Amino acid sequence: MKKSLIAVSIGVSIALFSGCASSSSQVRYINSQQGVSKPATLALEYEDFEKAAMKLVKSMLKSPYLNRMYEVKMKKEGKPLVLMISDFTNDTTQRIDIDQLVKKIRIALLNSGKFIVTTAVRAGGPEDKATYELRKLRKDDEFNQKTVAKKGTIIAPDLSLSGKIIQRMTPLPNGEQRVDYYIQMSLTDVTSGLAFWEGEEVISKAGSADSAPW
Repeated sequence: MKKSLIAVSIGVSIALFSGCASSSSQVRYINSQQGVSKPATLALEYEDFEKAAMKLVKSMLKSPYLNRMYEVKMKKEGKPLVLMISDFTNDTTQRIDIDQLVKKIRIALLNSGKFIVTTAVRAGGPEDKATYELRKLRKDDEFNQKTVAKKGTIIAPDLSLSGKIIQRMTPLPNGEQRVDYYIQMSLTDVTSGLAFWEGEEVISKAGSADSAPW
């Protein structure tokens, strides 16, 4: 009796595993220009975001408004633009580490030579609290006051980068489901409040209706 139960359990496990593998193998990208690529999961993967983000960064760096602003600041101050990171919203069913994804964008922008990223200011509070914590040492006799940052030394940002990831699911006539991810970014001049550049990349996938996109 015990052997029969074990055999049934193993059989069910194999069937479930095979079902999952089958569903996963049916997942594919939808690309109007390149057709269907190799299988993938319906979820938004790190590689998906990385490719989309790098395309958006390239588009941003080609913006004539951004380049004009950069040239003016370099001519006047000899310094690159100061960028702050604003809100990046995750409007998907997945738990996404937004900071990990945004870090890739920040590195690319820093390497372009056109930006310096401030960690003293961010939507919702400073990213690095050390800038403000160290200023609490003023008038503390235990510290050499000449080495403590003075008032008026924090550099305000020129631009703010915000973004959003949106997920949309659509049932297909063949019984499958389509999942579209819209990765959007906006670059805003914080002085005027005007967006200097905006971009959007779409990642589309299709697969079994039994496959969960998370």
